[in-house]
Amino acid sequence: MKLLLIEDEPAVVSVITRGLTEAGYEVSVAPDGNSGFQMALNNTNFRLIILDVMLPGMNGIEVCRSLRQSQIDTPILMLTALGTTENIVMGLDSGADDYLLKPFKLQELEARIRSLLRRKNGNDTPVPVISTAALLSLSDLSLNTDTKAASRNGKSIPLTATEYRLLEYLLKNPRKVLSRLEILEHVWGIEFNMNTKVVDVYINYLRKKINKHNPTELIHTVVGLGYMLKETKLDEDTH
Repeated sequence: MKLLLIEDEPAVVSVITRGLTEAGYEVSVAPDGNSGFQMALNNTNFRLIILDVMLPGMNGIEVCRSLRQSQIDTPILMLTALGTTENIVMGLDSGADDYLLKPFKLQELEARIRSLLRRKNGNDTPVPVISTAALLSLSDLSLNTDTKAASRNGKSIPLTATEYRLLEYLLKNPRKVLSRLEILEHVWGIEFNMNTKVVDVYINYLRKKINKHNPTELIHTVVGLGYMLKETKLDEDTH
């Protein structure tokens, strides 16, 4: 299985390539953003891209954004030493599927890779589906899982890929309190305790889109526990 590693630190490259090669992966290496972008663009055989943020030439954010604009949908795992919520969200918003903070253990890197590949192959453990066919709905909010189209009260709601996965998970689990860690595991496919503030950021993104021009709040904060999707008037909400 071919992977592309875009990383400029020789020590990190050595550890990753040795470990992943022993695990059965075939690793190609690009030492800067420009060459990494071209390799990813010209080779459709890579199953996953491991992308550092701080790179000479194009940085990782630019590489990721440019690949997504070029319709490259290969899963991207971003490596970063910048662990603030803003930097994490910036990486995910650029099109990355997951991120891993430096320094990290090789076992965790391998687990993240397996998780992303399962998601790409459609082999994730399914969450309980409470709606029939391809349509998930609650109140006047609906999501077609075939066309990936969301709407509320008949008005289309534009969603990013991450917002779509988040809304899908909420609609599959209505009136149930979902913890931030549960959301991370099911939406991002992450089985580790990463910065849960990322969930708050994306919940707020989704809330603004869903509530635009609508009188009823559907996504509710359950203080100290997580979030719940349910029908409640705004003046009844306690968050």
